[in-house]
Amino acid sequence: MKRFIGDDQNRAVAIWLFACAALVFIMVVVGGVTRLTGSGLSITEWKPIMGALPPMNAADWDEAFQKYRAIPQYREVNAGMSLAEFQGIFWWEWAHRLLGRLIGLAFALPFVVFLILRQIPRRLIGRCAALLALGGLQGLIGWWMVSSGLSERVDVAPERLATHLGLALLIFMGLIWTGLEAWNGESHSRPPVVWSRSAAVLLGAVFFQCLLGGLVAGAKAGFIYTDWPLMNGMVLAPVDWGIGGLAFLHDQALVQFNHRIWAYVLLIGGTAYAVQAWRWRLAEGLGAAAFAVAAALWLQALLGIATLMSATPLWLGALHQAGAALVLATATLNLWMVRRSQGRLFTSGPRTRGL
Repeated sequence: MKRFIGDDQNRAVAIWLFACAALVFIMVVVGGVTRLTGSGLSITEWKPIMGALPPMNAADWDEAFQKYRAIPQYREVNAGMSLAEFQGIFWWEWAHRLLGRLIGLAFALPFVVFLILRQIPRRLIGRCAALLALGGLQGLIGWWMVSSGLSERVDVAPERLATHLGLALLIFMGLIWTGLEAWNGESHSRPPVVWSRSAAVLLGAVFFQCLLGGLVAGAKAGFIYTDWPLMNGMVLAPVDWGIGGLAFLHDQALVQFNHRIWAYVLLIGGTAYAVQAWRWRLAEGLGAAAFAVAAALWLQALLGIATLMSATPLWLGALHQAGAALVLATATLNLWMVRRSQGRLFTSGPRTRGL
């Protein structure tokens, strides 16, 4: 039976949104690899349409290489790089940008088709349009990030990288949430305020940690102070406070320290949340979701320690970035489930033994 805009749910729409979320997840991982390989500045122009085509002949490659050799990164970091070496970093950045274009098409074209067929639930049309707009903004933010490393720096500004990553993750969360709404239909539940707020705070804390991770990546702080739990034998390695507030964005010691400390806060908070879920016997799978978030946090923390102590090899760095997105997805699902609890949050009251 054909579903019309006023219908409450549409699982074809949900599958499309989940597929787009999967593509964004891949995009985040490829973006991490692009950063770790130092490929992000290899394409020095932003051509949303014509840039989809890579260099097609020797003259095109020479032109692209000449443009790269004009920026500080080549002169100060990669001087003497061969054309073959340049092509190695070029292809990562080109693949990253191409994937962004494909995601745009994978979202925009079905969105138009679903609108014409009147299959998107009315309450979700605005959300889907907002996600499309955020996707377009992400392209602009990406170029804003890249442009910061083309004239005065040898890499992109850490705060711009964190902004670019943060917006990608916001889109990722939005796709998951909207997909769940399309799959399950509208809910009129009123979940207990305490648990709803706790789940929201936990999700916000995970997202904030992802931003701190973006600053670590932008400042290349994952390649130094590779001992743990101390930093070069100290609780906090020396910080260049002479740059003022910018130290929180640019200083390698401070951004790594902040990422570490917030990880501890998350582990304590996530574990306490899971313990309370067990204590109150949360219904409707909410207890399992709470423990899934806590387990994901612990696994990600262990992976982060291994990544740091190995001086961030490519495969571990990419795996750690993928893990961050998966933790965020788990926390998003947990909050959605809490808000859909329909008031049947508890099964038989709190446990008291064993605590």
